[in-house]
Amino acid sequence: MDMDMGTEAAWPAGRFCLALHGGAGTIVCPEVEQAAWHAALQSALEAGRAVLAADGSAQAAVVATVQALEDCPLFNAGRGAVYDESGSFSLDACVMEGAHKRAGAIAGAPDVANPVLLAQAVLEEGFSVLLGGAGAQAFARAQGFAAMPAEYFATAQRYAQWQAVRGGQAASELDHDAAARLAQPLREDGKLGTVGAVARDRAGNLAAATSTGGMTNKRLGRIGDSPLVGAGCYAENGVAAISCTGTGEHFIRSVLAHQVACRMRFGGQDLSSACAAALAEMQALGGQGGLIAIDAAGRISLPFTTRGMYRAWLREGEMGGTGIF
Repeated sequence: MDMDMGTEAAWPAGRFCLALHGGAGTIVCPEVEQAAWHAALQSALEAGRAVLAADGSAQAAVVATVQALEDCPLFNAGRGAVYDESGSFSLDACVMEGAHKRAGAIAGAPDVANPVLLAQAVLEEGFSVLLGGAGAQAFARAQGFAAMPAEYFATAQRYAQWQAVRGGQAASELDHDAAARLAQPLREDGKLGTVGAVARDRAGNLAAATSTGGMTNKRLGRIGDSPLVGAGCYAENGVAAISCTGTGEHFIRSVLAHQVACRMRFGGQDLSSACAAALAEMQALGGQGGLIAIDAAGRISLPFTTRGMYRAWLREGEMGGTGIF
């Protein structure tokens, strides 16, 4: 297990904190290609920083951060989602704020450019928490979200990864692992990684958001952990905000995001220990992946069990940083 260090000290109240991920897996990213990934991570980080620096809410910041990642053609969320077994696209997202533990999520939406914005619309409407499939699509149209053509999401390398998985023994694969098996350089049409963000705003409120296109060649109708409150996304004021990435079924079975919060709230563990223990339990089930988390004191934890995890972090008054391996 790996983790960025240097962010485990508490951060003063009244100062914001932000972290993001772009997915975890068997990342193949030659040094010559890494600058583009670091730049993309930094750009999304700046989108969230701008919200928080203007006294915006943690919820608004994580949505802005994830929206920037969805719009970037390097990540498996929004534009750049992976193909499912039917050759189509199926998008999931969740937003949760910690003050009142309100949440909104969508699953299996086929044509929304920014799933995180649709998830936020579900949260703000307040009648539902999770909408899926045709219901999510109908809600999107009612809310004024345009239907994007399949060409908006499609790329040549994603298509090649899908074809390779379909012709192999694996039923489905993490986007990173499919690219690694193809051993193709990850250029701007590589688009890898479930994305997510967590934040603490100047008022001390926490929030989390997660968005994904799922796993390459995933079964039609398959829903992973990303849109599920407590599995791939969770926020609770006074405790922590968590966003996960990896083999979704194992994160669901271990209720991983909520488990981190429970270990802290009821078990007395600190953020780093709770994250490590929850990931170890998930790994024992046969899963892999990582998470990002911020606690009420502004500590940040970014552990992962895989070869790499695209990630970035900052705290008000610090430079912050980005990482891949």
